[in-house]
Formats: sequence, C-alpha cells, structure tokens
Amino acid sequence: MSKDIYVVAEQRDGHIAKVGIELIGEATRLAEQLGQKVVGVLLGDGIKDNAQELIAWGADSVVYVDAPMLKEYVTEPYTKALTKVIKDCDPEIVMFGATSIGRDLAPRVASRVKTGLTADCTGLDIDPETKLLRMTRPAFGGNIMATILCKTHRPQMATVRPGVMKRIDKDDSRKGDIKEIKVDFNDADMNVKILKVVKETAKKTDITEAKYLVSGGRGIGSPEFFNVLRELADILGGEISSSRANVDAGWIEKDRQVGQTGKTVRPDLYMACGISGAIQHLAGMESSECIIAINKNDTAPIFEVSDLGIVGDVKIIIPKLIEAVKKYKAAKEV
Repeated sequence: MSKDIYVVAEQRDGHIAKVGIELIGEATRLAEQLGQKVVGVLLGDGIKDNAQELIAWGADSVVYVDAPMLKEYVTEPYTKALTKVIKDCDPEIVMFGATSIGRDLAPRVASRVKTGLTADCTGLDIDPETKLLRMTRPAFGGNIMATILCKTHRPQMATVRPGVMKRIDKDDSRKGDIKEIKVDFNDADMNVKILKVVKETAKKTDITEAKYLVSGGRGIGSPEFFNVLRELADILGGEISSSRANVDAGWIEKDRQVGQTGKTVRPDLYMACGISGAIQHLAGMESSECIIAINKNDTAPIFEVSDLGIVGDVKIIIPKLIEAVKKYKAAKEV
C-alpha cells in the first residue's frame, strides 16, 4: 500500500537546492494531516553526506542513489534512478521543485510509473474527506486557479515553484534512517555525453533570495526610473524586480520578473511601484511578509493584497521616500 511523502531534493555540486528544503517543510505539514512520514530523496555522486542535512530540515528519513553516472544531471540516468526508487518504495506522494531539472525529470518519471503529474503548483493541501492531495496551480493564462486531484493512480506527483512554500526551522539534533537504493546502470543509460559544464558567475543576488524587493510596473513610465528604484533598493539592502510588462518591453532583464511566468518571491518587504496587480503577478508575490503598494489608481487590485497602500504618483513618492530613508539612517548613525 502506498505511503509517505517523498521529496526529490535537487542538488548541484553537492549543495542542496533551496526549493528542496522548502518542499520538505511543506511535506511535513501535509504528512501530519495524513499520519505519514516525510522521506527525502537524493540522487548524485558522493551525496550520502547530504542526507543528514535533509533530516535536520525536517525529513524523517532519506533514501539515496549514489553513482558516478549521476554526477551531473542527465535525463535518462536520473529518470532510471528515480523510477527505481518509486517502484521499490511505493510512495503516496512525490514532490519536485519546478526548476529546469524538476520540469525535465518529473514528467518522464510520471510516464514510466504510469501516474499523473500536476506542474507548477502554487498550493498543496490534503482533502479532509478523501485524504487526496489537492494540487492547485494557475490555469487559462492565470485567470483561474485550478485544483487537481489524482484519484486512481499512485504516487500523486507535483512540481512546485521555488519560493512558494515556507521552510521550517533547521534542527541539527534530529535523527532519521538513511538507506541506499542500488540501481544497475549500464553504458546505454548515458545517452547524452556532457562535453563541458560552463558555470555563469552570478553578478546579482537572485530575487528569490532577497529580503527586500522594490518592484516596478508599467506605471513607472520609463526604463530610466529603474535607476531610482535601484537607489531605494540599495538603501534598504535589497534588490529590484519587475512585472512582466517591463520585461516584455525590454526595460529590465527576464531574471528580475515576478509572477506566474517569472519567479515566485517571499521577501520580508515587497514594494509594488506602479504595479496594478494582475492575478498573474499576484501569484508570484502575494505571500510576502509585508506588501507596500504605490499606484495612482485607487481601485488597483494590488491594494487588495497590500498591508499598506499609497495612492499617488510613484515618480513623486519614491524620491521623497529615498530622501526620508536617508535622513532616518543618518540620524541613527549620529
């Protein structure tokens, strides 16, 4: 009988990706409702030592497949390894991060174990009556939120966008079982040859990691105003981000986009400057701890999710805010 929630914890160069830790936190909440356990899944080469880290973040146990063929991500060997894990362990639920790897791996595994997959989920819950996993994701261009059930096949599988779920506190004193699963790889499994791995040096902080985000929408009027927003972000110790409209217009890079087709963020402070608040954008930032919205339109949807709303022109308000923050910080240093 299928049981337990398995979280595929993506790792790169031996480092656990943040989304895996977030999913273990969410799986802990779901497992409590089911009366089941959380199992972390690790695939890689020389990754056994990472198992205890997953237990510290909330996993009750960890299963891993360790093989030289899994050193770098390649679709076929990773699919074979995870399919073996699922067939041997028979999990009730399997969760992936909706990363480039998760989006490539999950559908292939789902096909091989003959089950369904709900992609890019922004919400997960357990149905109190059926105990089925309720997987919620934007649909029809983000105009509705669809909740999907997998009634007859196991495991129930979902990919979840990074930044959506909240990690729980780490506890290095936690203990759990660690089990290796052996997979018989052969040369035919490596159907793609990696010639070279080129790593891009990050020059800016990923917006999903920022504690403070100053985000510009169509209402800022010009790409030059991002320089003003950047000044405010720098004073706050944060980063700038954007709605899709400015990315499409070429005003700012794609990796700064927040929303359904961009990134999901959960900063301590999210300042929405000239952003109306379409549902596609809200899906990417509405879980922020504190949301401040500035918009000339007092009926803009962004105000419905804001903790503080300011009706006015961002081109007037932001420079005054920068001046006020500078004065406040100068006074504290005296």
